[in-house]
Amino acid sequence: MKPLTLELLVVPKAVPEVRRAVREHLGGPCPEVQLCVSELLANVINHLGEGTPVTVRLTRTDGGRTRLEVSDPDAYSWLIQRRPGPDDETGRGLLLLDAVALDWGVEQGPGGKTVWCECAL
Repeated sequence: MKPLTLELLVVPKAVPEVRRAVREHLGGPCPEVQLCVSELLANVINHLGEGTPVTVRLTRTDGGRTRLEVSDPDAYSWLIQRRPGPDDETGRGLLLLDAVALDWGVEQGPGGKTVWCECAL
């Protein structure tokens, strides 16, 4: 698979456009990857604000997994996996990521952070 790289200022209306680009790049339905990209972009919007510059990368690993990366410029905010209550409307993004991805993590550097996940596809 040829890598896909998208650079954008993330806003809510961009999320379905990125999901569509991922689906088209992978050649068909990919619900796990589409859910992960939606949740990671929503986290950027919710925690860093609309208009934050992000880079979305989609690659294939040597092991045949699909790797999704979402990079943003904030090297200092840590991801906190919350335990939302049954009536909470937010706070489930990383729980969903953990449930559908085979593996995921965070890489931080002076220029920002990258949240990545790997899915079977």
